[in-house]
Amino acid sequence: MISALDTSVLIDVLWGDPLFAAASRCALEDSARAGALIVSPVVVAELRQAYERDEEVVELLVDLGIHVIPLETRDGLYAGAVHRRYRKAGGTRSRVVADFLIGAHAVHRADRLVARDRGFFRDYFSGLTVWYPAP
Repeated sequence: MISALDTSVLIDVLWGDPLFAAASRCALEDSARAGALIVSPVVVAELRQAYERDEEVVELLVDLGIHVIPLETRDGLYAGAVHRRYRKAGGTRSRVVADFLIGAHAVHRADRLVARDRGFFRDYFSGLTVWYPAP
């Protein structure tokens, strides 16, 4: 089982979100026991902004056993198409392309996505299994 991770779940665990940290930690641990943990470079970028040095992020990923799997052209094309549908349907600019890239990456590389924003990913990425770590 390959589990892609959304940034939200990692942030919950790393910064001890009072509501979601325990559930996200359990989801992360269960996913690691079930198979591989992966993230896209988008998640790496979202994590990086919170750290002083690149090495801190790399060390964190290694310590958690998370593999960074590169984006491919098909991910960008799929994310762009889904984003276009979202905007045409009246979606606001509050959803950035990064969210769509994370979803597209998970569709093409993982058996499931572990994320707190299950509604968005289920609504826009049909067929993507989303594991929501409920508190």
